Amino acid sequence: METVVTFGEIMGRLASPANLRLRQTREFEVTYAGAEASVAASICNFGGAARYVTALPKHALAESTVDSVRAVGIDTQFILRTNEGRLGLYFLETGANQRPSNVIYDRADSAVAITPAEAYDWDAIFDGAQWLHLSGITPALSKTAADATLVAAQKAKTAGCRVSIDLNFRGKLWKWDSSKTARELAQETMRTILPFIDVVIANEEDCHDVLGISAGQTDVHSGALDTARYPDVARQVVEQFPNIGKVAITLRESLSASHNNWGAMLYDAAADSVSFAPLDTDGNYQSYEIKNIVDRVGGGDSFAGGLIFALITPELSEPQTAVKYAVAASCLKHSIKGDFNYSTRSEVEALMGGSASGRVVR
Repeated sequence: METVVTFGEIMGRLASPANLRLRQTREFEVTYAGAEASVAASICNFGGAARYVTALPKHALAESTVDSVRAVGIDTQFILRTNEGRLGLYFLETGANQRPSNVIYDRADSAVAITPAEAYDWDAIFDGAQWLHLSGITPALSKTAADATLVAAQKAKTAGCRVSIDLNFRGKLWKWDSSKTARELAQETMRTILPFIDVVIANEEDCHDVLGISAGQTDVHSGALDTARYPDVARQVVEQFPNIGKVAITLRESLSASHNNWGAMLYDAAADSVSFAPLDTDGNYQSYEIKNIVDRVGGGDSFAGGLIFALITPELSEPQTAVKYAVAASCLKHSIKGDFNYSTRSEVEALMGGSASGRVVR
């Protein structure tokens, strides 16, 4: 079994109950979440092996954070406990119908943001590992975190690991160089990391925000995607960074906060081939229609976790099967409260096989 390492920040997630607005809320539902931790959780829940690396302060809330990660089987031995920095937080207001969800970040001076790359024992971290997953969220936190992300990618390549990254542009976070706009800072920083990447994962906006590549007439805010243009987007990514072997793009059509259409595309550079999922009975792309969304936060991370798990699992690794698995896994995540995807491999494969009615399993 291949071991996947993920590196990034985990936070306290404080969500308003049900669909209350934050200004209405007098109590919060508390869980712990972060993009890279969510990817590791998916891999473990599918039956894989994942090792999570982060930095956390030394107090009881951080202990609870580690407990939540360890509970799904993630290897936590390389989580640093520091005397400096704090536990980052984010506040979530879940939207409904035409009212979008909203996130407020409280992450300044978190432990990960101020812990330098040399504090991590990278040689031990990558001992026995085959894959590293990163995201564009961690380097957005601070120059220190950006440098640590770059070093992690470099050390992983030296250790013989494949490296994936979810571009994950977060305009609210890229603030650590006031001389540049969020997009300028993201593009400059991510371009130093991408030469060490094998697999890029993005959504329809990330390629534009981070790489300046657009998908034709796509307008994500209208819910209309020009899916025929995405193979060209993927090819442009590989043209800029020939080291990248695969580009996955999630395809979300947001009809409302409660109703999304969901699918994805995987481009294999070596074969110059494109695979879409899901497909109808004639082999044409037909997205999952997800109505009455329970929680869409973590949907992209569950796709990344599903894709990585599929690519390291021989019977799932063929590109069409891999993207089909990843899309089905992330579709199911939309029915689960919290950031982590608690779906199992058998549940994902049942949806891949057409079991989408939601009938009680007895």
